[in-house]
Amino acid sequence: MKVSRENLYTTIKEMPECERPREKLLTHGVNALSNAELLAIILSTGTKEMSAIDLANHIIHSSKEGLRVLTNCTIEELSLTKGVGLAKSSQIIAAIELGKRIALTSKANNYKIKSPDDVSHLLMEEMRYLKKEFFNIILLNTKNEVIAVENISIGSVNASIVHPREVFVRAIKRTSSSIILVHNHPSGDPDPSKEDINITKRLVEAGKVIGIEVLDHIIIGDNVYSSLKEKNII
Repeated sequence: MKVSRENLYTTIKEMPECERPREKLLTHGVNALSNAELLAIILSTGTKEMSAIDLANHIIHSSKEGLRVLTNCTIEELSLTKGVGLAKSSQIIAAIELGKRIALTSKANNYKIKSPDDVSHLLMEEMRYLKKEFFNIILLNTKNEVIAVENISIGSVNASIVHPREVFVRAIKRTSSSIILVHNHPSGDPDPSKEDINITKRLVEAGKVIGIEVLDHIIIGDNVYSSLKEKNII
């Protein structure tokens, strides 16, 4: 007897209602759902061979990083997975980015910076796994409380893209009293390069002219960091 491929798996519609991800969420709350079920809700549909839950599991287990693989995936990379086109990839990337922004906003609200460790606690998990260099600034008020964390550039940090104008216009708009520079090294090694040092000194001098102090430049590695203030570079 020939078995149809369509009968080799159970679609979400064929599951008991109490086991369907969306219905579970409505009945029991979001905490009752597994990672795959949460992702399946975003995907909405699967393929002819896989349900949305099976497809979600496939995505999550496609890398040793597990769920964390989604934090740095691009739309193009996700689209390579069968059953995940540009629309679904866009939905996943958008959901991940919203989660990141909400987490950072909640964590940064009234967060006081007293030392480089405080910067690490705020941004280490956000930045240590990034595959490209992100140059961010932490905007502080007169009490050294975080007003906001803003991205200035993405890509290799150099003087052409990290310009004082781009850095301090953000600080001025948010009436920041001081700022801290933060960028990551995808290699995992946080030792500052010559270019890092040159950019830091350039921004420190610009800050003196404008009246907004650059307190430190923190370079994020893989669960380690370097403080240019502690290295007496600033």
